[in-house]
Amino acid sequence: MQSLQGKKALITGGSRGIGRATALELAKEGVELGLIARSEESFASIRKELNDLDAKFVTAVADVSNESAVERAVKEIENELGSLDILINNAGVGVRGSFLDLAVEEWKKVLDTNVMGIVHVTKAVLPGMIEKNCGDIVNISSMSGLKGTEGSSAYSASKFAVIGLSESLMQEVRRNNIRVNVLTPSLVETDLTRGRNSEQRDPERFTQAEDLAEYIVSQLKLEQRTFIKTAAIWATNPF
Repeated sequence: MQSLQGKKALITGGSRGIGRATALELAKEGVELGLIARSEESFASIRKELNDLDAKFVTAVADVSNESAVERAVKEIENELGSLDILINNAGVGVRGSFLDLAVEEWKKVLDTNVMGIVHVTKAVLPGMIEKNCGDIVNISSMSGLKGTEGSSAYSASKFAVIGLSESLMQEVRRNNIRVNVLTPSLVETDLTRGRNSEQRDPERFTQAEDLAEYIVSQLKLEQRTFIKTAAIWATNPF
């Protein structure tokens, strides 16, 4: 397995949940980090944790649905760290409701964040990877991107789109030694999902953000000649 020491990674939604857990795991491997989140206040906890690990990192505030804000944030991060080796598109939002009850504005928010957010950030980062002829892009989809469920039409549509986007991009950039991987976890115990799994279930039996983080790091450490294109990650016994 290859060392990640000294590599540069950008994580969206990097202040909490899967993004936070992945940042901490990568920091332990000696990766320099650029974190994007929607508010300055959300960075307080992760900053302390990364400082305790003596990690090199930079934070930038941006809503990934805003293309110009993303471009500014990526530029800030690259000015501090240099060109990026790893991109983890983790930022996302969820909304539940019947198809007729969901307002068009809610659909736009979900699609603009979960799909166009990946487009905006990847467009800002990818040229540098192509120039270096090497890189890793990890996109976080969901089991809802493989199977629609009642009340999840907007969220499922966005996560299906992430899988299609990832598959197409992977085929485009393999010739540049860039690996594109998409993860489809089932329910992960994070702020986004907390409360949905409370009915006679123990949250600790669900997949934790730290579990995904460990998996992401392990696949990034694979020799560059090979990668795992997609992975469905389930809790063993959440009931």
